[in-house]
Order: sequence, then C-alpha cells, then structure tokens
Amino acid sequence: MLIFVKYLKLHKMQENTVKKDFKLRVEKFLERQEFMKHIGFDLSVIEEGKTEGWLDIQEIHKQQKGLVHGGVTATIADIVAGFAAYTTVPMDCHVVTAEIKVSYFKAGMGEKLHAIGYVVKKGRKLNFCEAEIWAVDGEERSLIAKATTTMAVINPEDINHKMNA
Repeated sequence: MLIFVKYLKLHKMQENTVKKDFKLRVEKFLERQEFMKHIGFDLSVIEEGKTEGWLDIQEIHKQQKGLVHGGVTATIADIVAGFAAYTTVPMDCHVVTAEIKVSYFKAGMGEKLHAIGYVVKKGRKLNFCEAEIWAVDGEERSLIAKATTTMAVINPEDINHKMNA
C-alpha cells in the first residue's frame, strides 16, 4: 500500500511538471514539423488543451477552382487538434491521430485560415478533440469546416513493445 501511495504522489508531481512544461514541449516538437513548415502553418496559441494557428492562403493551398484545397483544411485541423491533445499528456508520451472526420460547411476563400483545436474529453489512452477552421477575409470570418478527432496516447512501453516484437 505504501508503494502505491508513493506512486500516486510521484504521478501527481509528474502531472504538475507536465502542466508547467507543455508549451516548451510543443515548441520543441514544432522545430521538427517539416510538413507544417512546408505549408506555412504557424501555431500562435498554445494552452493546456487548446491550440490555435494561422495560415496565409497562397496559390499552393488552392485546388483547380481557386478555393482552399480540402486536404489543407483537414491538415491544419489535424495539427491543432493533435497539439491540443499533446499538451495534456505526460512528458514521456506522444499522441497520434487514430481517427479524423472533417465536415466542410463552406468553400475556403479569403486571405487567411484560422484553426482552433481543443480537447473535448481527455482519457488515459484516447483524447477526443475538435477543431474549427475559419476563413478570414479582412474583418469577415466564416466557419468553413469542423473536425472531430480521436488522438491515441502513445506511452513509452507501447513504443518499446513494438520495437522488441
């Protein structure tokens, strides 16, 4: 019983450390987000359970009719939802997208896209998240898509088990 109590205290200390260090962890991970850099997407808000980012719409982001490609919209929804989930896991854990569903409401046009991701329900193995994608044209904002995601938590033992299998 004493060992279990010590474990709980240590776990609480680690959780508090995670809450203090999640922004630094995300910023460090962003350095290696090559695809995100490639499309020009930047996270501007990193809070516990929530992230936001902006994309300046350029020709590379558009499909044949001049509208933002649905894949770009899905990608930035995945990024903000994933990093929102990542802010809630212990330091030695990661998250990966297990499922994503994107509902498109309007065509993506304008100057910028604003993506907001947040954790709806945090779990030990799965985090349920949502993301909103807004098209911004001057002062006008339009909700163009909403995504629901399931982010799987990857523990160190999950990775070690796979590596040794």
